Amino acid sequence: MSNLLNSRRAGILLHISSLPGAGGNGDLGQEAYNFVNFLHDSGVSVWQTLPLGMPHDDGSPYQCLSAHAGNPAFINIQWLEKKGWLESVDSPNDCCKGDLFTKSCLLAKAFSGFKSLATEEDKKSFQQFCEDNANWLDDFSLFFSLRLEYENQCWNQWPEPLKNRKTVAIKKARQRLSSLIEGAKFEQFVFFKQWTELKLYAKEKNVLLFGDIPIFVSYDSSDVWANREVFKLNDAGEMSVVAGVPPDYFSETGQRWGNPHYDWKHLKKTDFKWWVERIKTQDALFDIVRIDHFRGLEAAWEIPADEDTAINGQWVKAPGRALLKVIAKECSSISLVAEDLGIITEEVDALRHEFDLPGMKILQFAFDGSSDNLYLPHNHEKNSVVYTGTHDNDTTLGWFNSLNDHDKFRIYEYLGFSKTAMPNTLIGTALSSVANLAIIPMQDILELGSEDRMNIPGTREGNWKWRFEWSRLTEERSRRFAHLVEMFGRCSKT
Repeated sequence: MSNLLNSRRAGILLHISSLPGAGGNGDLGQEAYNFVNFLHDSGVSVWQTLPLGMPHDDGSPYQCLSAHAGNPAFINIQWLEKKGWLESVDSPNDCCKGDLFTKSCLLAKAFSGFKSLATEEDKKSFQQFCEDNANWLDDFSLFFSLRLEYENQCWNQWPEPLKNRKTVAIKKARQRLSSLIEGAKFEQFVFFKQWTELKLYAKEKNVLLFGDIPIFVSYDSSDVWANREVFKLNDAGEMSVVAGVPPDYFSETGQRWGNPHYDWKHLKKTDFKWWVERIKTQDALFDIVRIDHFRGLEAAWEIPADEDTAINGQWVKAPGRALLKVIAKECSSISLVAEDLGIITEEVDALRHEFDLPGMKILQFAFDGSSDNLYLPHNHEKNSVVYTGTHDNDTTLGWFNSLNDHDKFRIYEYLGFSKTAMPNTLIGTALSSVANLAIIPMQDILELGSEDRMNIPGTREGNWKWRFEWSRLTEERSRRFAHLVEMFGRCSKT
């Protein structure tokens, strides 16, 4: 695999949805390029995002409709205008409602404009995209169109012939929904086109793009509907076991995620074809990819589907070594990072080390009073990624303010009674670590509190909506961060 992570680098964690600008969330327009410029000017060479897929109604990028498809909400409308496929959204049209417009409606109009106004080169590019990605795009576009037809019901609630992909029913659906299907393919074409342009620009600025894939996929996804043999499902297509993690210090009943488990016996027979195709898509999108819940590649917690909690489950072995060998062979250019948080066994560590994958060090987890805590800076190793906190943590300022005086004293004692205030103290600690890569959430650079955290695990409301404004990135904050990046040997300016 690639050796991109063998040198000292600094990165920032910021999801695309958190970029500033008009509309309900950030997108791949000018603000994304402005952010790349900020990274470059700060000497930062890594931009980490969350998964880019299409979420369900709760907005979580870790439960998506496809393991391949990008989120059309990230498509920049102005790009379509510049292409000449869409009239200016400033002019009256039936997609507008007051000052708001429906992006899906505008994308449909853009597709209509594309069919009549696009150059032959653009039309050939669209056709080539559909051919190159047919292994997932054909199923996804049909799945997405059927889901619209059935008012976003999960596929196991569809009429039996469609639920079970009967040949005649599928053929009729493709004919009936041909316009929707082509529109869905067009949206993916535009998303990947815009992302590729951003990736090329980032490369020019010496910035690597760092992505994230959840180890499990959502049951309500095109992947499960179209590839039932890949997952542990019964004859009716229902889950017999679901994924999660057992009870621990943080939860007395564990976490019942509800995702389907893989049928590893089937995957091994196919030389892990489904997984390799998934990784290849991520390889096209990113330079570095984190495998969320990496320990599930060694053994995963299986919970009977009829259990309400994660208590009564069991660890079931997974062929992670065989899978990673195939990935290393088929996707040699990719750099992988192992999310190795939580209950980590010697077997999981051995698997990570065998493939020389960096693990994660979270500073907010470090200060429990134990000198052998693996997250303490003096226990870090070069082949790792250090964070002040992640998208699932409180902001560093919010975390520190929630501590009692004794815990605060212990932290500052370890850090040599630094006169620097939080969160900048912990930012400096992360950047000074021996870990090759240090990632700082954008909220910490902006010195934001708990009200600006990205996600509270175990809750469904109010998450994934945080966005930043450039006005909060003062010249002092920007200059201080760039100085720390340079002082600790992580500057990549060219």
